[in-house]
Amino acid sequence: MRGLYVHVPFCVSKCAYCDFYSLADRLDLVPAYIDAVVTEAQARAGMSFDTLYLGGGTPSLLGVGNLQRMLDGLRRVFDLTALVEATIEVNPESASEDFLRSALDLGFTRVSVGVQSLSDRELRSVGRVHTAAQAVEAVSRVVGMGFKDVSADVIVGLPGQTPDSLRRTLEGLTSLSISHLSVYCLSLEEGTRLAADPPDDLPSDDLQADLFEGARSVLGGWGFIHYEISNFCLPGQRCRHNLNYWRGGEYLGLGPAAASHLDGRRWKNQADVLAYLRCPLGVVDEVEELGLKEKVAEEAMLRLRQMDEGLAADEMMSRFSKVMMEGLLSRLDSLVAEGLLTCDGSRYRLPRSQVLTSNIVLARVLG
Repeated sequence: MRGLYVHVPFCVSKCAYCDFYSLADRLDLVPAYIDAVVTEAQARAGMSFDTLYLGGGTPSLLGVGNLQRMLDGLRRVFDLTALVEATIEVNPESASEDFLRSALDLGFTRVSVGVQSLSDRELRSVGRVHTAAQAVEAVSRVVGMGFKDVSADVIVGLPGQTPDSLRRTLEGLTSLSISHLSVYCLSLEEGTRLAADPPDDLPSDDLQADLFEGARSVLGGWGFIHYEISNFCLPGQRCRHNLNYWRGGEYLGLGPAAASHLDGRRWKNQADVLAYLRCPLGVVDEVEELGLKEKVAEEAMLRLRQMDEGLAADEMMSRFSKVMMEGLLSRLDSLVAEGLLTCDGSRYRLPRSQVLTSNIVLARVLG
């Protein structure tokens, strides 16, 4: 499977916690940005993809005409006739009926709504520009329009968040018949406003862990599968684009700050939209040629992010030589001996107790 990701680096304003690359209040650059995306795509003309994902930033700020122009341009360059999933991210304040109708008509099957919370106080505390009522209205609109899959983002550990307020957010969203939830723990990222001036009512690490465990418990009780470290879904509603990442598949990223992995080579575009507009093909950096051992270790690490599927060592052994697997298997068995992984036959999994400390475990898998 191969995925196509397009980064849309525009926002209404920058949230206090966000370290993703985006620009606030620069929608004047959108037409030139779309031209640049199509120019970058032309360097890979003729490629075919199984999934498409427009992320950001806030793709719903493109508007109807610009979204049409982007998709028309991509379809002229790539073969998108066999897409099994096409996702677009939207924020409540810009998820208009006209925009969503256009996305549906253009073939998008999945919408991810950046809700984060259904508490107005929690939303204001991190600079979200929508209200809880707008979020409910937007999710209801998306569901009612007939998209195949509807997902919502929720943040655990927002300032002042309590188990009750988090549960109300989850109850409010699941009552709207969404099929997927991405539940992320808030982190203080360098360079963000939240990290520079953390509020006094920011939940402690222990409370954040309790909040996440509570969310996982209630979602499980409502039939949601915890299928990846931060992702929950109803049966059959996993995000196929992201599954491709977690299974070590190939993907092409277009736009500033977008990452790619093709033919054993990995690279990332510079996080500079103005440089990208000047020269869409001249902003590549962080290029890495993956050796076979590095490829094996990275795929193992990514597969272990999947809570239920995990890593099937015998399946990997069928694709990679025993020599290539020896070091990895030794590291995996050491982690099992320490209780940091479980092993059932030849299938390794991350235990529930290690979800919030998974970065440490996965770093050791990489060696």
